[in-house]
Amino acid sequence: MSHSDGATYNSAAHDSTVGIQAETVHNSNVYFVHPHASPQEKYRVGVRLLEDGIPSRAREIITDAIAHGYDGAEVRFHWVLAVLGARTYHDLTTEEVQRLHYTSGLVRTYAEDEWTEALRVTFGLLAVLTTASGETGPVRKQLQALPLRQHNAILRHLDLMLTGGLKDDLWAETRERARAERFGNDRSRRVWAYFAPSPIGARAVLPRPSTAAAAKAALPVRTALFAVSSMLLLALALLADPVEATVELLVALGAGLTAARAGALWWGQEPRSGLTSGTRTQHIPDPASAQNGFTKSVRHSFDHYFSVRTPYGFAPDAWLDHTAEVRGSLAAEIADLYRERRIEVDRVAWLIRYLAEDARNRYSDGTLFGDHRENRTPARTKVLTVVALAILGIAALTAFGTAVSAAAAPRPLWAVLATLGAAWSGHAAASLWLKVRREEHRLARETQKCTEQLTARQIAHQRWQSLLDATRPSEREMETWLACDKTAFVDEALRHYRLTWRDLITHTILVAPAPSYKRGRVRGGPWRYSHYVFRLFLFTQDGIREISAEFNFSDATRKNEHRSNYRFDALSSVQVTENADVGYDLELFLTNGPARKIRVKDADAHQLAPDENSQEISEINLSSAGFTHTFRLLEGIAADGKGWIERHSPSNLTPFQIVG
Repeated sequence: MSHSDGATYNSAAHDSTVGIQAETVHNSNVYFVHPHASPQEKYRVGVRLLEDGIPSRAREIITDAIAHGYDGAEVRFHWVLAVLGARTYHDLTTEEVQRLHYTSGLVRTYAEDEWTEALRVTFGLLAVLTTASGETGPVRKQLQALPLRQHNAILRHLDLMLTGGLKDDLWAETRERARAERFGNDRSRRVWAYFAPSPIGARAVLPRPSTAAAAKAALPVRTALFAVSSMLLLALALLADPVEATVELLVALGAGLTAARAGALWWGQEPRSGLTSGTRTQHIPDPASAQNGFTKSVRHSFDHYFSVRTPYGFAPDAWLDHTAEVRGSLAAEIADLYRERRIEVDRVAWLIRYLAEDARNRYSDGTLFGDHRENRTPARTKVLTVVALAILGIAALTAFGTAVSAAAAPRPLWAVLATLGAAWSGHAAASLWLKVRREEHRLARETQKCTEQLTARQIAHQRWQSLLDATRPSEREMETWLACDKTAFVDEALRHYRLTWRDLITHTILVAPAPSYKRGRVRGGPWRYSHYVFRLFLFTQDGIREISAEFNFSDATRKNEHRSNYRFDALSSVQVTENADVGYDLELFLTNGPARKIRVKDADAHQLAPDENSQEISEINLSSAGFTHTFRLLEGIAADGKGWIERHSPSNLTPFQIVG
């Protein structure tokens, strides 16, 4: 082979198991922090993590940048958003609250700019939200006066912090922004590329090694024997009749040269064995591997792409019948080229698609089945070869007759020996020479074909890779679309139940993979899914309202919507099952029904890059899914029942005091 470089299907009941259709990890270093990175570089990576929806990891990296001396209003603003992002005030640790107090006192030391003002507004919101009778009007006006970048960042990352009347006042703006951005940047036409597997490099069949080594070694001996025998016969003929021998010599030389030249075109180039199919040597699959999963998938993929890429005038079934031999040969070739490593057929789909298009194009220009015709020797060359050999044989017999015509006794015996020696060694030398020529021609032909095929496939691979790179959404785009979907889902739930944010104590949304999905991520980032299950919990004074639905991420359509309501004391317990080979399951035990198992995330240990930490990636995925906050809320309700409401009342919070 020449190089240029699991799909699991599962039908599942609602809320039970997850089936991975395909998965890919994009080779990107956007989240990579070099061990010797400067504090500025660490900060930039932290901001990217925050903007891409990974506040937990952003918090760690920005904190490290601050600890190494990189500080300022902008840095502190993003650190505060990372601390508060995807959390409520109850989720903060005592140490984090203390650090927030300390940071609030630093605001007065910074030069006045948009970052200092944004930091001041953020702490103002935090103070108002932790005070039962806090006046929201002034801080809301300050928020509205901020530049759009800082304004939107605060609304996005403090989504769970903002509650009550203040959230009501800001909700219309949040909803309209989500509506405007939800399908922006050509979402429906680009999402597929995020989940497309990385195409494996181009390969082509290498030419077979030459088998002419033995023939090359024996050729000089046979040639020397033929030369000696021919010279002896010529000498005997010249002694007998110089004139006639000279004529016979000239005729023999002319006929021999003609036979050699024409024979080289006939027997020295035309393939003597092997079958051709299209422009490629037919590959016979190994019986042991002909029925393995990868080979079957390759064959099915060839059938699919040949059926959708047909020449003009061909129905799919007719084209499949017409190209059965070509398809079988190509499928065997691809299965053989890529079977030494465990890969998914989706990574080879680009090549199969290219070969189907190439077969269609070659049929259209008349070259799909042209290889055998191109190598066929013209009839006149064959006739010329046969005639030249016949003349050569006649000249040799005539020379033999001339040599034995002398009366000397030993001369006829030597003439017989010379003729037999020349005939045997000449035939042997010619056969060896033709075999060498044939192998050299085959090797040159296969080398040229390999080079042409590999070049064409490399171009096709690069073309496909470039399309993926240009089409694939960024992490920020994927996160923005997901956030907009969640906002729309929450808004529809509020409308359905006729609730306002003033009616809610809090809410949480759990984003999990659907029963069947494709998934992808960048190195160091969370899994993103082609199909999600959104599960929204709305906590009111009367109990919990739960709404779930499956989302197709490409077009944001949803199906299988479920709603349920239950009292606080109906939730008896919450358990988490963690299995490194399976994933995370969240189980809800209700007093009036069976336990409900919710798959939070699938296992990902086997998809880790060498420089990734399994625990860190797991925490990133759980945080991105909203699991940490959701579990803390449900666990608290299961433990305290209705007493949880009193504990979460703003009047029971320790107000956040801004220092200075």
